[in-house]
Amino acid sequence: MPHLILKMVSGRTETQKRTVAERLTKVIVETLGVDEGSVSVAIEDVAMADWTESVYVPDIQAKPDAIYKKPGYDPFP
Repeated sequence: MPHLILKMVSGRTETQKRTVAERLTKVIVETLGVDEGSVSVAIEDVAMADWTESVYVPDIQAKPDAIYKKPGYDPFP
């Protein structure tokens, strides 16, 4: 029962959010061999000014072993 939480900077349209949720669901179904009905996708909008404190530090920096695709930016240059 995969549940994905996509955190992204605010500003995407509802259409973009629905599309990315549908595409992520398709990839999960195809890759993991699960039923579409077992997949859920949540999208959390984060203000750009809050990104480092709300996402980068707790979800990326603090959990390096859970990151399978590292970001190509450093908020602490």
